[in-house]
Amino acid sequence: MIAPDLVVLNGRIATMDAAGTEVEALAVHAGRIVARGTTAAMRDLAGPGTRRLDLEGRRAIPGIVDSHAHPDAYAIRLARWRLLEPSVIPDRATLLDVIARDCGSLPQGRWFAGYRLNENKSGGYPTLEELDAASKGRPLFILRTDGHLGLANSAAFAACGIGPDAADPPFGRFDRHPGTGRFTGLVRETAAHIFLNAIHGQDTEADIAGGMRAVHAECLRHGITTVYNSLTPSKAIRAYQRMKDSGTLAVRTGIIVSGREDGLVEAFIAAGIRSGFGDDDLRVIGVEWCPDCSTSGRTAAYWQPYVGTPIPGEPVPNTGMLLYDAADLAARATAAHRAGLQVMIEGVGDRGIDFALDAIEAALAAHPVADHRMRVEHCCYVTPPILARLRALGVVDSSATGFMWELGDAYIAGRGQDAMRHMWPHRTLIDAGVPAPAHSDFAVCTMNPWTAIHAMVNRETDTGGDLDRAEAITVAEAIRAYTALGAWSGREEGAKGTLEVGKLADLAVLDRDPFAIDPRALKDVRTAMTIVGGAIRFAA
Repeated sequence: MIAPDLVVLNGRIATMDAAGTEVEALAVHAGRIVARGTTAAMRDLAGPGTRRLDLEGRRAIPGIVDSHAHPDAYAIRLARWRLLEPSVIPDRATLLDVIARDCGSLPQGRWFAGYRLNENKSGGYPTLEELDAASKGRPLFILRTDGHLGLANSAAFAACGIGPDAADPPFGRFDRHPGTGRFTGLVRETAAHIFLNAIHGQDTEADIAGGMRAVHAECLRHGITTVYNSLTPSKAIRAYQRMKDSGTLAVRTGIIVSGREDGLVEAFIAAGIRSGFGDDDLRVIGVEWCPDCSTSGRTAAYWQPYVGTPIPGEPVPNTGMLLYDAADLAARATAAHRAGLQVMIEGVGDRGIDFALDAIEAALAAHPVADHRMRVEHCCYVTPPILARLRALGVVDSSATGFMWELGDAYIAGRGQDAMRHMWPHRTLIDAGVPAPAHSDFAVCTMNPWTAIHAMVNRETDTGGDLDRAEAITVAEAIRAYTALGAWSGREEGAKGTLEVGKLADLAVLDRDPFAIDPRALKDVRTAMTIVGGAIRFAA
């Protein structure tokens, strides 16, 4: 046997393989695991040029696979947008002060762009009049934390050519005050895309690649070694190839091609590019459409109306909205599926999930495939009828567990406490044999996997809100959702997700043992070291 490049020694390494094997040490050659076992056995394999890494008894797990996130958008926002999450915006007055301060230094005509506003934890939405006063004539757009709704001021409406009598765009809405009929400033779904397109229109591949370095550094600090980029547009695809060519792609990346960009999925089909095209660093995972919306923003599609206090201007009763025609979506999904591209369709509420499953069912009827691994993205409200459909169709519940911690309180407020029995129901999904990989959806929510794992195990939000303990799962089951199942959901289980001989040496070394600590301390777990292909890319 050729001497390994690296031996990892004196650890408590949870391999997360099917047998639940734990080992002390690994041997790595050319970025892959070539042996595993005791420290003594791995030390014996070392040669004169072998590097030795002593874990000093620390716990290690496979590198986190975040199977649905938005690193491309996050890259731009880190570089150019103002972060407005609750940690920096505790109330509405602070928000207006930040806007006024920033806009005071902006040239006339330059946009103020903010992201991750959570009105439920930051004092509610400001009025259009408040936004106009604070922004001093500069166009302003603030993207709500869910990425589905936004706030625009009067200057932004004018900059986009939207007059006071403008009709709502298809599958979108400009909210209007029920008494006056005037804009409130809140815009939903495709209406928000008008403002996003105006701001993002000048983004370049170089901008994305430059910002991605900071995104990847943050991923590595959280033990994330693979990210699947949801709704990847052509600019980001080119940026990723630029990074790969220059050796700056620090985190393995899966491309989920955006169905939002006109002609992009069709171009992949015409070129004969199928899921799996690429290599271990950059690979095409599948294609995605986003017909459903946001529960915390009260736009996701449910069969029963929202409860709680309506937002001024929202429809009453409100059962949410869908963003595609059913026949059109089914045709798109069928064409991609027939071409060998793994289909992923967003569904959040039960009506939205049914809508996604209808398209998937049509695709399977037209072109049956046993191991298709088509996914419903986010797939939050899994009622018994939804569970039965997922199981019968063999569809993956691509679960937005990142929502549980930060957005769970808004789910309780909008859907009611009783609905939590079927919201992200991982205990039921596991027992029914429905695969449910977990994801953060960053930067909608934090990329930190441990707050989500905490919520999955303890079934509580960041304020202690009750997500129903009946659906609690074990620590091992939660970690598996972020490792083995994540890789499996992208057909990469042969290369990653578990620490087995022949697989990539991607590890997260932790500062404490999640299997041994009080489960209520899971949110405090931190990454001590992240290893990608045998190379240390982060050390605390």
